[in-house]
Amino acid sequence: MNHSDNGEDSVFVDEDVELPLGGVRLDARMCLPAQGSGVVVFAHGSGSGRHSPRNRHVAEVLQQAGLGTVLLDLLTAEEEQYDQRTRELRFDIPMLAERLTRTVDWLAGQPATGKNPVGLFGASTGAAAALRAAADRPAAVHAVVSRGGRPDLAGDALTRVRAPTLLIVGGNDEVVLDLNRRAQLQMTVTPRLKIVPGATHLFEEPGTLDQVAELATEWFVENVGSAPAT
Repeated sequence: MNHSDNGEDSVFVDEDVELPLGGVRLDARMCLPAQGSGVVVFAHGSGSGRHSPRNRHVAEVLQQAGLGTVLLDLLTAEEEQYDQRTRELRFDIPMLAERLTRTVDWLAGQPATGKNPVGLFGASTGAAAALRAAADRPAAVHAVVSRGGRPDLAGDALTRVRAPTLLIVGGNDEVVLDLNRRAQLQMTVTPRLKIVPGATHLFEEPGTLDQVAELATEWFVENVGSAPAT
């Protein structure tokens, strides 16, 4: 991992990395503003992964607040092509969650990120994977944010989540909003539900994704922590 030192306690990383996670290698884009800053890992159930314009937009806002980000492809290129045809792998929550959990473990083992608290940002079915990973790594995952997510797909892991959880749903995304409300009732820690008025599932309406980024930033800064401004 390449980084430039700006003093003993400061590390800056902004590069593409390949994560060796058991029998698979996943691509990710990592940006760390400073050593010790909170790091948010993005989990997407399908689509363009680290190239998702929506996730990149949110990541940029988090970075401006002093948080590190890891935009992760939970599927390999071959798996992504298969999923585009079958829509099958995006719903394989145990597999996605295992890969996300291995990513959390990988970060803990790296010199540049070993001491950084971790948060998880999950979109769509990636939110279910994030909640399962948070349940499996309660000491490592400090916060979870779900954007238009499917927390209901996390199953019995919902009752084991200990991390502060924020559920962001579009006001016009009625089916997903109902699923989030039901999942909220199953969780032991009471998650906060934020509804973005006028937004549909992908938050494509003007200004709605900015609201997602603002809500997520506030949540992660409060519960994960960002690096002090220099």
